Amino acid sequence: MRIAFLSAFYPFRGGIAQFNANLCKELQKKHEVIPFTFKRQYPEFLFPGTTQYITADDHAVPVDSIPVLDTANPLSYRTSAKQIAETKPDVLVMRYWMTYFAPSLGIIAGYFKKRGCRVVSILDNVTPHEPHFFDKPLTTWFLKRNLGFLVMSKSVRDDLLSLQPTARFILKEHPLYDHFGEKVDKQLAVEQLKLDPEKKTLLFFGLIRDYKGLDLLIAAMSLLDESYQLIIAGESYGDFEKYRQAIENSPARLRIKVLNRYISDDEVPQLFSAADLLVTPYRSATQSGVIPVAYHFDVPVLATDVGGLKESIERAGTGLVCLPTIESLSEGIQEFFRLSKDIFIVNIQKEKKVLSWEAFAGALTGFIETL
Repeated sequence: MRIAFLSAFYPFRGGIAQFNANLCKELQKKHEVIPFTFKRQYPEFLFPGTTQYITADDHAVPVDSIPVLDTANPLSYRTSAKQIAETKPDVLVMRYWMTYFAPSLGIIAGYFKKRGCRVVSILDNVTPHEPHFFDKPLTTWFLKRNLGFLVMSKSVRDDLLSLQPTARFILKEHPLYDHFGEKVDKQLAVEQLKLDPEKKTLLFFGLIRDYKGLDLLIAAMSLLDESYQLIIAGESYGDFEKYRQAIENSPARLRIKVLNRYISDDEVPQLFSAADLLVTPYRSATQSGVIPVAYHFDVPVLATDVGGLKESIERAGTGLVCLPTIESLSEGIQEFFRLSKDIFIVNIQKEKKVLSWEAFAGALTGFIETL
């Protein structure tokens, strides 16, 4: 099968690009895959981080992709479609994770659909975490220009069917990120991070946005005794000042370590090796790309009961689930440390075999062949 794959690839950084590189690498074992990427992914004013591109410390998988699409320039939409069409693909695969991409990807999808080429999109989100009035009509328009979809959680499936009840789709959970290298010695990781080796270590990892509930976790720390410490590691997409003030005013402030910046791939093994528990205190979610990273390092998870987090954690027995409240987070954290960590790690080891890139790629291509 000849697959044209349009999305973020090297040298773009972040979870989407990492995911695409791993999937592309796996698909290429059995199929001809031609990766296409953006000339411009976002205008700078829409990107709240420091840079959209990889740094020297990232373990990015280089992908020899062809830059075609400038999402901010409508004149590039049709020319991008024509350039992709020149490769005569059997199917066009795209990623969709925010409404901003609906016009550009929708035009391209429509171009291929009219010419009888299958178009399949991997949907990270259908309903945004921070919704706007234009999300529903634009996303509905985009969805109608596709032939099929892959979703990674029941919540995204439900959102898809609410907008397109007759949609053809397959549900396959997010695979493991396994490109960060191996765990390091826990004692060494704790010492390097200047943490207390006698305390129980919690980790909040990833981009900091309002819907991720970091404020709830900071407040929950005030309900935990002196035996707990928290690492906050991630770049803030928005003003970090409210979190800084909450930490400063917290009785647990001396037990909270903050790394409010982009976390390079080189730092990831150290952070997860030091952690006893990953906490995802999200107010809303579909699935999480951070949880597969935790699994790679055998770190259990405390997730809130939102989106698809509960289904993946409880099905696999890889952690605990609580409500997105201060009290429930505190109780969930304490409950985890009352239990044996070993049973969670055994289940994580089992889950690693299920969430392989080989299984994900096989499910995707098998679904495409049915269309």
